[in-house]
Amino acid sequence: MDIKTVSALRRLRLVSAPEAVSFLLLLVCSVLKRTTEFDAVPVMGWVHAILFILYLVFWADAWNRTKWSLKTAALYFALAVLPAGGFFAERRLRREAEDAVIAGRARKEGVVNA
Repeated sequence: MDIKTVSALRRLRLVSAPEAVSFLLLLVCSVLKRTTEFDAVPVMGWVHAILFILYLVFWADAWNRTKWSLKTAALYFALAVLPAGGFFAERRLRREAEDAVIAGRARKEGVVNA
């Protein structure tokens, strides 16, 4: 895996957890808006929108560089629209990056021909 592909996966991984947190906070703010006088929905809406757009841009870049199957790309997209899905996406992306590093080292040392 080349450095640009690793960077694309890293960017997607780094934005996935904050996007999930912002989604959960937006849900909490929505409930608080309807039950109390507290109204942080406009602010949290913008924060979540920016993080979600970043996630989508990084998702498209990672899909383009890694040549994921349609099933894998759809999974990462679905994880973005689920309230806590970003946490699962971050974990899977971290594991995928670690596996790529291990495979790269094995190829470099001549352990495998992949």
